[in-house]
Amino acid sequence: MKSKKSKKVALEARLRKCKNIITIGVRPNFSDYSTPDAELIMSADKIYYPSMFYADLFNAMGKNFFPSHQTYLFAQDKIKQTSLLNLLGIPHPKTRIFYGKRQKLTITDYFKFPFIGKVPRGSAMGKGVYLIKNKNDLAEYCDKKHVVYIQEYLPSDRDIRIVIIGNKIVHAYWRIASPGEFRSNIAAGGSVSLKPVPAKPLELALYTAKKCQWNDVGIDIIQHNDKYYVLEANMKYGKEGFRQFGIDYIELMEQLIEEGAI
Repeated sequence: MKSKKSKKVALEARLRKCKNIITIGVRPNFSDYSTPDAELIMSADKIYYPSMFYADLFNAMGKNFFPSHQTYLFAQDKIKQTSLLNLLGIPHPKTRIFYGKRQKLTITDYFKFPFIGKVPRGSAMGKGVYLIKNKNDLAEYCDKKHVVYIQEYLPSDRDIRIVIIGNKIVHAYWRIASPGEFRSNIAAGGSVSLKPVPAKPLELALYTAKKCQWNDVGIDIIQHNDKYYVLEANMKYGKEGFRQFGIDYIELMEQLIEEGAI
């Protein structure tokens, strides 16, 4: 049996079932850690899943951790993701952010119905995504948020979820929307298809993850008119794809840690 010192250290609970990880927990007051736990954190070569709070602190002090600081910085922030994708020239549906009442009045100067409205921060699993078909839909959506995130609608009954951990794809699958539903998210009733994913979207996902320095991410890609677009990145991706592929997530993570891949 491995000693406590020989195990890797994690703060968040994501790897709590891994045999080669000791999970300590996240305490915003560092003084609340016991002396042994504080020493484990400080002496560890790498901290796994430190939380956004400690990722900022560890980054400032030069301490190694996984996933990357950039992965934390862009988690559940569609505005920052869109800006980065555009800066890097990564194909992404036409998207624009509108702030305040005056800018909202100009939305239809840039987009024709129907288009997509999203909650720009903090949403996941298809929640906070709206198909805006007319002025009434738009008014209702705009009333919900001071900052609105508008994206062109690329009609499709499916998209691709590609999960990358470290620097490799661990699985990729099609998500098929249920009849009458424009979202293909599994949480929104979508289903998984294990039909092979073409090479181009796989290459696009790997390129995107590398350029953005995201090393634990589910990248969603849609095909429209024979071109592939990155929709968004999900740092809190679900595990349904792992189950569908018969992949034990905990065993996979243990293996990647032992190999030094993450």
